[in-house]
Formats: sequence, structure tokens, C-alpha cells
Amino acid sequence: MDVFDGLPDPIIVDILNKVGDVKTLLRCSSLSKRFNSLVPQSESLTLRLDHSVSDSPVVTSIFRSLFNGLVSLFSKPAKPITITTLSPSLPFKILSRFDRIRNLDVELPGGDVKLEKGAAVKWKAEFGKTLKSCVIVAFRSAGTVSSPVAVEGESDAEFVTGLKTRVVWTISALMAASSRHYLMREVVKEHEEIESLVMRDKEREGTVVMNEEGLKELRNTEARVEDEERVVKNKRSVVPSVRMSMRHAPSLKLKSGICLESATLVIVRPSGADFEVGDDAELATEAFVGDCMYGEAVVALLKCKKNALEMNSF
Repeated sequence: MDVFDGLPDPIIVDILNKVGDVKTLLRCSSLSKRFNSLVPQSESLTLRLDHSVSDSPVVTSIFRSLFNGLVSLFSKPAKPITITTLSPSLPFKILSRFDRIRNLDVELPGGDVKLEKGAAVKWKAEFGKTLKSCVIVAFRSAGTVSSPVAVEGESDAEFVTGLKTRVVWTISALMAASSRHYLMREVVKEHEEIESLVMRDKEREGTVVMNEEGLKELRNTEARVEDEERVVKNKRSVVPSVRMSMRHAPSLKLKSGICLESATLVIVRPSGADFEVGDDAELATEAFVGDCMYGEAVVALLKCKKNALEMNSF
């Protein structure tokens, strides 16, 4: 007898949870009747939506694999998958085999914020039925300097210069976040047992998080007809009217020797949301815990003058 067969089901499920990768688990389900019954019980999953994912949850036929391999030799390379080409039905179909998902991590093929050459952005957004908060750090270029961390101040007139670019960065990040939120709506509503959802891209440009409270809020809220029409048309959730706290430094020199030009920190919350004055610092620093460069940039930018802006729903 195979020693593995002697392990009780709960231990097998725990091992499958450690594996996590959806594609691997679906392949495992074809090994035996036992695995076919245990794989759907996996609670912690990682779904990677890359160029190799198709509408079929798993390819179980060797002949189909061979056929696809031959076809790929004589056909043009497939276009890379982006957030704009993904349909909510794709993750819904792939995850339909699982019925006990509690923790779900989703990895997208790449970042989806369109920036000019030399610019970089990193953001983290939290959602419920709609946007709860978003922290964005962006800069135009990075170089090296020998001086210690320093922030060059600016006048109000200098802040206005380049404001349009910084607003475009902010809108692009919010649109990317709302597109990811829209992508997982069907999955969240179908799998009521999910307690944590995290969506990232391979480059770690942006992250969308939903905790247990936010997931319940999305499931239990019926969208207005006009909002639903906008959502389906634009393939993203509606971004509510928001208030933004924007801080900017023309040149930000970090302790590591890196110099960020036009460094910008934007903290976004829905209009009417209650929060304390000190919440900006807590929210911003928590968003980039573990990221040395961006974390250091956030701490430095929080010392800059705060400029309040408002934006209508879109």
C-alpha cells in the first residue's frame, strides 16, 4: 500500500492548502477518485491569470495537450492577457470546482496603469461594495545621490505645476483598482465562504484587498440599475466621489541614496467618510509595509504639506 494512502483526509487537505496553486490542484484532481473529492475542499488558493489560462478550468487530456503544442508551433503567439481583456466569467469558471475557499490570492499578468516613460507608480486599494481607500505613491524618475534623506519643499505655485500629471496618475490607479474589483464580483458572490481576497500583478504595481467585512458588504448590496449599466459598459466598478490628500516633493532623497523626482503621495477616501487627522499616516505606512524604498518615501512625504482635492464619481 502507498504510504500516502494511509494519511487521513484532513492532512491531505492541509497539504493541498500548502500547494495553493489552482492550476496544480486541478491537475491533482485527475490523479485518483480520492484526490478528485479532496481537491475541492482546499481553503487557501492562489489563482494566476496568465497567458496559459483558458476558459477551460483544467486540461485533463494528454492528447489535447499534444494538439495544443503542435498548434502553437504553426500559429502566431497569443496576445498577452491584460486586465482589460479578462472577463469576470473566467475566474468564476476556473474556481467553480472549489466549494470551501476562505483565502484567495489572485495574480494578474502585469500592471495596468498607463504611464509616461520614466514614471513609476505603486498603489494599494481596499474595497467593499465600492472603494474604501486607496494609497498611491508615484514618481517620475529615480537616480542615486550620496546625501542622506531630504525633502525639497515647494511653493503653492510650484505645486500647481505638474498637478495635471499627478491627477492623471491618481485617476489611472483608481481605474485599475476598480477594474480588478469588477473582475472578481461573480466569484465573491458565488463563494460566500471567502474571508480574504487579495489581487496583485506580477510586477507588484498595484494591490486590491477585501477583508471579511468588505466581502459581506459586496454580497449583500444591490447596485442601482444605472450604476450596473455603467459597470458592465466600462468593465469596472464605479469609483465614488472622493476626497484626496496629495503631498508632493520636487526631489526626494532617500537614505538608500536613491533620489525620486516629482515624488507624490496620494491618499484617497470616499467623500463623507469619517476619519481622524492622524489616519493618513497609519493608512499610508501600512499600505507599504515591507517595501523598503516605497515605505521610506511614504514616511518622508508625510512630512510635506498636504493639499486637499476632490473628485466626482466616474
